[in-house]
Amino acid sequence: MKKLLVCSCFFLFILCNSFGQNGIQAYKWETVDLSFKVKGNIEKPFQVEISCKFKAPNGSQITVPGFYNGNNEWLVRFNPNIAGTWTSVSSASLKKINGITHIIEVAPAKKGIRGGITISDKDAQKLIYEDGTPYNLVANEVDWLFALDYGNPDLTKTKKLIEAISANGFNQIIMNVYAYDLDWNQSKNIDPKWNFGSKKDIFPFLGDNDNPDYSALNVEFFKHYDRVINLLEEHGIVAHIMIYVWNKMVNWPKANSEADNMYFDYVVKRYQAKSNVIWDISKEALRYGYDDPNYITERIDRLKNLDMYNRLVTVHDFDYCEAKPDKVDIISAQFWHSDIYSKMLKLKEEYPNKPIINLENGAYEKCQYDIFLDSNYDDPVSGIERNYKCAFAGTYTSYYWQGMAWNIVIYDPFTEDVTVQPKFEYYKYFHEFLNNINFDKLQPTDRHSSSGYCLTNNEDGEYVYYMPKANSALAVKGLPKAEKLQIQWFNPLTGLYTEPYEVNYKSWLVLNPEFEGIDNVIIVKLINRI
Repeated sequence: MKKLLVCSCFFLFILCNSFGQNGIQAYKWETVDLSFKVKGNIEKPFQVEISCKFKAPNGSQITVPGFYNGNNEWLVRFNPNIAGTWTSVSSASLKKINGITHIIEVAPAKKGIRGGITISDKDAQKLIYEDGTPYNLVANEVDWLFALDYGNPDLTKTKKLIEAISANGFNQIIMNVYAYDLDWNQSKNIDPKWNFGSKKDIFPFLGDNDNPDYSALNVEFFKHYDRVINLLEEHGIVAHIMIYVWNKMVNWPKANSEADNMYFDYVVKRYQAKSNVIWDISKEALRYGYDDPNYITERIDRLKNLDMYNRLVTVHDFDYCEAKPDKVDIISAQFWHSDIYSKMLKLKEEYPNKPIINLENGAYEKCQYDIFLDSNYDDPVSGIERNYKCAFAGTYTSYYWQGMAWNIVIYDPFTEDVTVQPKFEYYKYFHEFLNNINFDKLQPTDRHSSSGYCLTNNEDGEYVYYMPKANSALAVKGLPKAEKLQIQWFNPLTGLYTEPYEVNYKSWLVLNPEFEGIDNVIIVKLINRI
């Protein structure tokens, strides 16, 4: 036994010394960059092909493509999903970086690191982290997040905004890789410090949006984007990355051109290893005549061929999702209907094997400027009500604040000169509520109330009701037989829970609103089930 131990240690010593500096320490579900550098002049570095084949402790293998990082450096980003010793070997069209081997010692995941977002194997309409923890999605759209601190590695403005967003329960940001400006009218009195549109110095290619040079990509742009994605990861926020956008005045290269493919492939290669990424091919993918469904389908197939981590993919266009549900992992909708609950419930029934998110539910909460005049619901209370109705239909939803969603980004939303501040706290209470009721286990039903909306899993004897403020009463009915019910009220605008109390129950119980003039939520539990 001692001889075997000595031989094993000697082998590892020889192996590590053979690789020298190529021994790497890592953690499960955290990104590691393998760097490959050369000297001399390399023509067309973005066309150099490089990948690494990684062998896991259990013998499984994964081949991950790399990308050019400027200054004669190529990176292959790796995200290990198993603790233990991994080995890798590079394969490259450039001889100097071909056949380089690394040993990667992967420690167990740090506390709070849960892996990427995936679909539950218990309920195909619910999202979870890789470690199985429920991911109760509450999204927030910030299209111009990439622009706030361009050129400032300290991310001063970005940190202020992300800290405010994170502190209020949002766990996903819907964001563009790049957008230029808007073509609709806005207030004339907007403080320029909040305006991030038409920035000439920001562009993912060489040149600028007016005079693009599509021969190469702007690596500094993507290094900055790395810092933004990393900041989100530090705050436990998923980046819902919209690779394209057609209605933000971007001077994109021609679809399917060499430059288009270079850009698309580069984004996928650079960010696929990040655990906090969900893909979205394009914002409003089919609405502006730039492409057609075949192009979107080709992009999805291209992405899945490149993305070795199988990050979830959707398309910010319900017409596409409806026509090609088998091509997306998440059904994305943009439903503004007044009866949002029924519309989302129907959608849930139509796609029983897909999570569903209403990316734009028509609620665009107002700020002190006129940003989006077509908003159907700009009152913050109506906005949070629509989010609850989506949740009670068993689906996910998102939030827009007009002072943050587009080119105007009020990155310090609670400073004194912001006279109309967002009601982020409503979404903090919303997210905490979803976690408290174990939203991942609940399903909508119309069998247990006279009106309003109900979620339950039946087995645990818990029923959660949403009572719109129009209701003067709501009747609880048809529950399994029990001696008593425990009743607890929740105020969605303050986050207040009342003390639970018990009532006798036979087959029907009428409840009147606890909180006047607002929507009420009631948590009902069976006591002494018969």
